[in-house]
Amino acid sequence: MELKQLQYFIEITRTGSFTKAAENLFITQPALSRNVKSLEEEIGAPLFIRSRKKLILTDIGMVLKRHAETIEKQLLSLNSEISNLLTLKRGNIRIGLPTIINSFFFSDLLASFHNEYPEVTFQLVEDGSKRIEEKIVNEELDFGVVVVSPENNEQFDSYQFVSEKLKLVVPPNHKFASKEQVALQELQDETFIMFNQDFELRSLILNACQEAGFEPKIISETSQLDFIEEMVAFDIGITLLPENTCEELTSDLHTITIENPVIEWNLALIWKKDNYLSQISQEFIRFAKVKLSEARDFE
Repeated sequence: MELKQLQYFIEITRTGSFTKAAENLFITQPALSRNVKSLEEEIGAPLFIRSRKKLILTDIGMVLKRHAETIEKQLLSLNSEISNLLTLKRGNIRIGLPTIINSFFFSDLLASFHNEYPEVTFQLVEDGSKRIEEKIVNEELDFGVVVVSPENNEQFDSYQFVSEKLKLVVPPNHKFASKEQVALQELQDETFIMFNQDFELRSLILNACQEAGFEPKIISETSQLDFIEEMVAFDIGITLLPENTCEELTSDLHTITIENPVIEWNLALIWKKDNYLSQISQEFIRFAKVKLSEARDFE
């Protein structure tokens, strides 16, 4: 059973005439009749009761008409969706964002993209870099914002748009609060409040501390920035956060430059390497590169 045969059949039922249907379909009446006969032979039963006055559908013809109209509607819907995607009218973009990111970068980007393509929707998921990477690999997300590491270069294409340094965050009564900078090794006796293992930031800090000759004493781990801020404010421990994130803190906390070594925190927009990208996804990448570059230059 061919789609063309169903389309011919539907047109005959609409017009009630082989002659009118043939005219509307721009084919000859004998050609239309041959197609219907072929369809009836394939089904194994007649579809019409022919009389001089009008065409009457058989019971099987009525069943075929109902299903054929459903198929026609689905085909029209399919063509419409494809057309919308090809013309960048509609689509859904799934993005993973770390809870630690400065919201300015992406709220401005998404608002600008929405103005250009108002029928494109966004699904935003907050998580750590490692979980975001897993979801992109499993095609649960289209894009993610993650901390750049050598490992993710092999699986993802990326665009780096942030390069910052980590800073020490302490309560105002802490012994380092009055300092402008401290060496990382000076923190070996401190208790740390950290993000959990889903966050690449945790790995950055652990590796830096180990290279400085000590294992950090982690007293608490979480996925929530607010909780880390509160724990430090209550003098339960110290933490290390990116510069922009430090500017977002609302508590009365002191931020101090870390040296020996400086710990860099680089953010990138990533997507799965060698994966099919829809037209709207390709446009989002182009748009994001422009907007994020402008935001970086503005700073």
